[in-house]
Amino acid sequence: MLTGEIRSQVNAIWDACWSGGISNPMEVLEQITYLLFIRRLDDAHTREESMAALLRKPMATRIFPEGNDPKGRPYDDLRWSRFKNFSAAEMHTVVGEHVFPFLRSLGGDGSTYAQHMKDARYTIPTAGLLSRIVDMLDHVPMEDRDTKGDLYEYMLGKIAAAGQNGQFRTPRHIIKLMVALTRPTPKDIICDPASGTCGFLVAAGEYLREQYPDLLNDFETRTHFHHGMFHGYDFDNTMLRIGSMNMALHGVDNPDIRYKDSLAQDHAGDEEKYSLILANPPFAGSLDYENTAKDLLSIVKTKKTELLFLALFLRLLKPGGRAAVIVPDGVLFGSSKAHKALRQMLVEEQKLDGVISLPAGAFKPYAGVSTAILLFTKTNSGGTDHVWFYDMQADGWSLDDKRQPLLDEDKLGPNPAQPLTEAEHAKNNLPDALARWSQRDGSERSNPRTAQSFCVPKADIAAQGYDLSINRYKEVVHEAVEHDHPLDILAKLKRLEVEIQIDMAELEGMLSK
Repeated sequence: MLTGEIRSQVNAIWDACWSGGISNPMEVLEQITYLLFIRRLDDAHTREESMAALLRKPMATRIFPEGNDPKGRPYDDLRWSRFKNFSAAEMHTVVGEHVFPFLRSLGGDGSTYAQHMKDARYTIPTAGLLSRIVDMLDHVPMEDRDTKGDLYEYMLGKIAAAGQNGQFRTPRHIIKLMVALTRPTPKDIICDPASGTCGFLVAAGEYLREQYPDLLNDFETRTHFHHGMFHGYDFDNTMLRIGSMNMALHGVDNPDIRYKDSLAQDHAGDEEKYSLILANPPFAGSLDYENTAKDLLSIVKTKKTELLFLALFLRLLKPGGRAAVIVPDGVLFGSSKAHKALRQMLVEEQKLDGVISLPAGAFKPYAGVSTAILLFTKTNSGGTDHVWFYDMQADGWSLDDKRQPLLDEDKLGPNPAQPLTEAEHAKNNLPDALARWSQRDGSERSNPRTAQSFCVPKADIAAQGYDLSINRYKEVVHEAVEHDHPLDILAKLKRLEVEIQIDMAELEGMLSK
């Protein structure tokens, strides 16, 4: 949990950057990302020094070489622990003219972070502003994973609040729900093919730490967690840098976060590689056939990005792998041949587990389009028996552009600190959705279609042309309305007619006077 002091410092830096000439919050975050990376390098180098001193052996790995850099500055001066003590003016010179060129040279060490630093640019305009940022970051306890992770999440939230690249940021409570619905395990290989800031991968890692406290005590599972479990693609280099740092600050040493245009490149090396996909891909409209990966067109012939992403998920999943992904409502009921073919494929050839209809304002203020969470398992041999539907009316936040919390913090999200009352459930449906999901093969089967959640047999879905919109199956309870007897209605009409005649007579009398 971030302290109020750190929040205030972040806010002050944002304001100082704005007044100092950096008007783009994304650029502010980029510069802070670079500085966090530099501090992380120094911490790693210090650990190596301590280990070498303890073992009385030379350092096995030197991040900062001995000697001087190409401009004659000692490499030791490029370390965070050294330059943070320089005067503001000297620090500004060292960071701009020596540290950043050093950062750009690191790409060859193989780590995902270093690869994304190769085009690092230093744009902090003044020595005073740099000194303030370094001082603030130096007071963040970097050994505390929760604090440094929360710091970065807070800064990501400020980008979203400023309307800069907010479309890359799925609300954290929706992410946490999707992770909880899929229940990641220590053996999973998890992928987000449109990773952005890596929110889904971060949440999956946090879920695993909470559910499996001994996860990192075993060498095999620890190695898998840090080096083989998490995979993210994006074609925006800024997002790759920010996503990689988000993973680093949440305690994942070397995730596979790499440049890839998911819909344009073939996926031979990644086919059937992943056991879990979590994603909210961008839905940009249409692509040209010439720019679309041929292996995706072999699954569904379409230019629609929302359908191509679903085809991609099926391509990437192992048999038995599962997915929780956000789709626009058009995927659920679109009438084109490609829409119907893909829905039929999910129902008949794979195992469609559930459809959660999200509130229309869930992605405001960035998008007002209605969306849903699709949950499915890749089988290549069918398996859909019933499909579970949930009609989410509230997610804990106001559904207008302000998106203000409607409950206290400990009552938000899919796992509140205590059970919600009926009135609180009306403001936050997430815990109820998670609880009902776990009963989808049991008590949920007997729910009437007037309930908030219910199951629909595959045969009914096939009979409706594989329409997956909840409104196709939901039944509305009509309250009985008592009607007056026709003779009573006639009597009322006659009394009304007499009253009108009297009023007219009085009006005429008044006018004649």
